[in-house]
Amino acid sequence: MTTTRILGLSGSLRAASFNTGLLRAAARLMPDGAELTVRTIDGIPLYDGDVEVKEGIPAAVTELGKEIAAADGLLLASPEYNNSVPGPLKNAVDWLSRLDEIHGRPLFAGKPVAVIGATPGGFGTVLGQSAWLPVLRTLETRPWFGGRLMVARVSGLTDDTGLLTDEDTKVKLKDFLAGFAAFARS
Repeated sequence: MTTTRILGLSGSLRAASFNTGLLRAAARLMPDGAELTVRTIDGIPLYDGDVEVKEGIPAAVTELGKEIAAADGLLLASPEYNNSVPGPLKNAVDWLSRLDEIHGRPLFAGKPVAVIGATPGGFGTVLGQSAWLPVLRTLETRPWFGGRLMVARVSGLTDDTGLLTDEDTKVKLKDFLAGFAAFARS
């Protein structure tokens, strides 16, 4: 059996990000036969078409694109900003969409993708996750709709580094990961 490789991409820039912490916990909870590599969007500049024309795609974007292309699935850990997608993560996706082709096809086309999120607020990231749907459709991804994970009031469920400590949430995360890994493998 080959290992199913999932790339977990955190959409937060904070050092003690709840979403990065959620991915770090996910890496420890992956099912047998699957692994998760955690990455962030740190170092990706604001998209600027003039920069792209003059200098090309930034190295940080190209390297992240190669990792996404090599992964069997992409797990976005997305905060929710003002009831929608966070600007920094959307910016990174916009840059990544500029990569013409990796491995003979557009980067996101057909890529299994799932979205999770954590927030200090009481509604989880339900609106932010829904706001990702048109973007994922436009990028021609293969979204997984078999489960949802929206962690509300996360500040009471983590340690001071943002790492998930709540056992009930860990169980939900583990179940979510098992479903997404099976989907990415299919």
